Amino acid sequence: MAMTPRLEVRQSQSLTLTPQLMQSIRLLQLSHLELNAFVEMELMRNPLLEREDGIEASDAAPEGPEIATGLNAAEDTVAYGDRIHSADSIAEGYDTEIENVFPAQSAAERQTDSLEWSARNGGGEDAPDIDQFVAARPTLSQHLAAQTGLILADAGERLIAQFLIDSLNEAGYLTVDLDTVAQMLGTEVATVESVLKRIQGCDPVGVFARDVGECLALQLKDRNRLDPLMQGLLDNLELIAKHDLPLLARTIGADREDLMDMLAELRQLDPKPGRAFETAPVEAVAPDVFVKGSADGWQVELNSEVLPRVLVNRVYYASVTRKARNATEKTFLVDSLATANWLAKSLDQRAQTILKVAAEIVKQQDGFLNEGIARLKPMTLKTVADAIEMHESTVSRVTSNKYMATPRGLFEMKYFFTTALGSATGGVDHSAESVRHRIREIIEAEKPGEILSDDTIADMLNGEKGIEVARRTVAKYREALNIPSSVIRRRQKRALVAAR
Repeated sequence: MAMTPRLEVRQSQSLTLTPQLMQSIRLLQLSHLELNAFVEMELMRNPLLEREDGIEASDAAPEGPEIATGLNAAEDTVAYGDRIHSADSIAEGYDTEIENVFPAQSAAERQTDSLEWSARNGGGEDAPDIDQFVAARPTLSQHLAAQTGLILADAGERLIAQFLIDSLNEAGYLTVDLDTVAQMLGTEVATVESVLKRIQGCDPVGVFARDVGECLALQLKDRNRLDPLMQGLLDNLELIAKHDLPLLARTIGADREDLMDMLAELRQLDPKPGRAFETAPVEAVAPDVFVKGSADGWQVELNSEVLPRVLVNRVYYASVTRKARNATEKTFLVDSLATANWLAKSLDQRAQTILKVAAEIVKQQDGFLNEGIARLKPMTLKTVADAIEMHESTVSRVTSNKYMATPRGLFEMKYFFTTALGSATGGVDHSAESVRHRIREIIEAEKPGEILSDDTIADMLNGEKGIEVARRTVAKYREALNIPSSVIRRRQKRALVAAR
């Protein structure tokens, strides 16, 4: 058969992801903070968009004749109703100097007057900010730099000290090798070591350490408690972590009573001294959805405080369209109107989708809301997607970075999606999260002389709840909960009993 080129007409259907559709999909997975930042950018870029809750200054202005009261700094005049007097004329009326007519206020009086003015006027834009009267908390770098400036007199040594300060992590540990510091600054390693030794006595004691042992040694040295026996204890921190007290006592040559005293003293030290100067702001998580109990069941509502609301100003669009001077301006206005309409519609669809997914989650997890984590059901994205007739990817995006406030606490929506563990009796499957919770409860209820192994815990879950779980699954869940093995727990219990 000969192959020749030819033209054919075919009709087919395909789904094309337009830029606006891709942007709408991206909006679903944004948190409320990221969404508000995106909306702020659109408000600055699009003249046809405005916030629904915004109040123009002209709308807020009171009606009626204006009464001029206050100081006109440009003309140096004081206005009283319809009469205007210059400052010099007022002084002449009193036959004295201007400083005597308007005496200088003290700093305390000015601050009191400013605060009273702010309270009377509702804290407007011109009111002094209360943050102006609050002292800033120094950072760890600033705190150490002030001390090194007093300890070191040589400019070169101060430069080395500042480099070491900038190399500290949040805990106060030195994260750079001294050889690297010497090479980068073009000096000798001995010089860097000398500077480090001198500034290691700065407050808080323990900073500039290179590991936990050195950090604790610096603090013990400051307390005059770093004797050879205590140094031997610091050299064997791994045995302390394993709670192998008999081997630790034999290694450092201490009896049981002395060992317990040294361990008690060690617990009083701070292994992360730099955290006392942590200045990162703590941001509270604002829920996207509220779940409240009612007579008819559970009530689900969106948190309107974190949802940005925008309006399309069509009056302004009609006004400026008539004044457009060329096709470029008209095209810009048409594009701005289309973008504004798309954003308003996308925000509404996003809110409705979040509400629909949250309502289905509450419906599926009714047992958890009523009785707690023990009744958390296994649930997948497909379960919710099939119930609300959406795609799994949509549900995944909606539940990302979204939080739900329930009577049981504040939870990320992803928390409610857990895998299922089969039932040994053929009954209802169990949620992996509820199984982890039960493992924690069993381990916390252990007695010092009856530490349970992973095999024993698996048998207990099988016999008590009918949960079909293997030993390796128990071990995996236990490690995820940061719970040590039965051997370490037995040593911990013994050490606790001995300390008492």
